[in-house]
Amino acid sequence: MAKPSKRLSTEEIIALDEQYGAHNYHPLPVVIAKAEGVKVWDPEGREYFDCLSAYSAVNQGHRHPRILKAMTDQAKRCTLTSRAFHNDMMGRFLQRLCEYTGYEMALPMNTGAEAVETAMKMARRWGVEKKGIENGKQEIIVAEENFHGRTISIISYSTDPDARINYGPYTPGFKVVKYNSPEAIEAAITPNTCAVLLEPIQGEAGVFVPAEGYLRAVREICTRHNVLFIADEIQTGFCRTGRKFAVDHEGVRPDAMTLGKALGGGLFPVSAVVADHDVMSVFTPGSHGSTFGGNPLAAAVGMAALDVLDDEKLADNAHKLGEYFRREIAKVKCPKMVQVRGKGLLNAVVFEKGFEAWNVCLALRDAGVLAKQTHGNIIRFAPPLVITRAEMADALKRIKSVFKSIK
Repeated sequence: MAKPSKRLSTEEIIALDEQYGAHNYHPLPVVIAKAEGVKVWDPEGREYFDCLSAYSAVNQGHRHPRILKAMTDQAKRCTLTSRAFHNDMMGRFLQRLCEYTGYEMALPMNTGAEAVETAMKMARRWGVEKKGIENGKQEIIVAEENFHGRTISIISYSTDPDARINYGPYTPGFKVVKYNSPEAIEAAITPNTCAVLLEPIQGEAGVFVPAEGYLRAVREICTRHNVLFIADEIQTGFCRTGRKFAVDHEGVRPDAMTLGKALGGGLFPVSAVVADHDVMSVFTPGSHGSTFGGNPLAAAVGMAALDVLDDEKLADNAHKLGEYFRREIAKVKCPKMVQVRGKGLLNAVVFEKGFEAWNVCLALRDAGVLAKQTHGNIIRFAPPLVITRAEMADALKRIKSVFKSIK
């Protein structure tokens, strides 16, 4: 097929997506053709603030030069070996990741959903081999309004009808309880419970921040009942909430964490599960794997991504500018706005029930700010953590102008 002979317009690109792509997304009608730092540009050269960061996958900013160099340097040497052989980068990456997270072992995968599937398999195997549960009877407790991915097993315990309708038969072995309720978890535990899997802050649910003490209570319950506490930090991790991980706000150490998104520095899919040896050791040769998991290109990118988070003190920046964002948005006189919530630079503006935020997102786009609604009436704002105060002030000015025009 001949290569395109001309640069396509926004309308032409969207038309191609609609004609040839499955309609499993409903994106804003904007095309990103170029990106750098906290800014993106469409094919016509219009500039926007990226206030979604690919759902926290771009914490370090678009095309960070240090991560980009690590990727290109490695691409010139070796990109893929599979796990049939060792490569000279994976071990160094896993050591760096374990030092960063404080866990003894890490298992590398590619996507967040793969990390969650890995954690569920690990928990079920641990339940049999370490806790003595009869195989086939293991139970994992999850929360309502969760989002952990899109695989058959994961959507089997989703409470979002769009995510699970007509995909049966659904995977058994999961109990869904109310989020932000330690009592609900306590009541759901049985001798067959092997794990509790939770997001420390529910992202897809509209940045729902649980009450202070919730995570500590979950940790205590899991310890007392000999149940693994698995924190899904795929969206909340790597400095997004103003700490390395969202569980750090309560000083909680889960038995395992699922990681992804920003671990790839906005350049490459990299995910992992981290846990201590007593838990991770249930995996044996042939019991789990991934052709691309731990590939040398991913390892090089992952190490650079972690170095940028540390060296540029992005957790501190997220904390300070997150407080600034929430404080300024809360000042806006908007009759439809009912709440501003979040931690660090993972924030949401909640409008009254029944309000359609899609049109607000379109108005924000026209003002040069890209954000996306969830649950109809909630808009998430999560810019790259490299954003400066001056850039945040500029973005806030545009957001406020749009909000003030809402009747």
